[in-house]
Amino acid sequence: MRLPSLSTMAEDYVKLIWKAREHGGDGIATRDIAAALRVSASTVSGNLRKLDRDGLIEHTPYYGVVLTPLGQQVAVAMVRRHRLIESFLVSRLGYTWDEVHSEAEALEHAVSETFLDRVDVDLGHPTHDPHGDPIPRADGSVPDSPGALLGTVAPGSCGTVGRVSDDDPSLLRYFDELGVGLGTHLRVEQVRDYAGVIAVSRRSPDGTDTLVDLPSAAAHAIWLTPDAD
Repeated sequence: MRLPSLSTMAEDYVKLIWKAREHGGDGIATRDIAAALRVSASTVSGNLRKLDRDGLIEHTPYYGVVLTPLGQQVAVAMVRRHRLIESFLVSRLGYTWDEVHSEAEALEHAVSETFLDRVDVDLGHPTHDPHGDPIPRADGSVPDSPGALLGTVAPGSCGTVGRVSDDDPSLLRYFDELGVGLGTHLRVEQVRDYAGVIAVSRRSPDGTDTLVDLPSAAAHAIWLTPDAD
């Protein structure tokens, strides 16, 4: 997918806006953009006006931001870049899943389309990145990612971890310590709101189950793909 020539700011903003709606959310507020990009709310407001003027978004103050077709195209292409680079760093350069997000954030603005296409071929056209996020195809379509957020799954439900948010590297490292990663089979045992944990049974490769208390942050960071039965 060939990108028009845009500033790093524009690419970062449209990607962030797209990702906010990727999981069916209501979108993203100015304050959330400011927090994610570590800039002031006034800076965000000014940049949104520029993006609106350039035809990438439609922004109505106090009502929200919507990507235009051009903005959607740019955002999907940037997400594809980011997730292919993450996959390359893990598969070919030995990075761990908690190390790649910041590296990909920097590299996604610099690599050429030729490099990206060759990475895609070298990796065998992967459909999902090291965190289970779908990698948009070259034509802009996005592979399916079935599953539900852990916080919405009822006690007694079973499934495998199909996707994990890469927003917080420290949380990813903690999941490693707990033995929870992509493909891990979990059974939700109990939601202990008073303790801020979700109790799950984690199935080990040898078939034994171990009770694990996941932090409440896991409720918004792990997607479970339900068992077929």
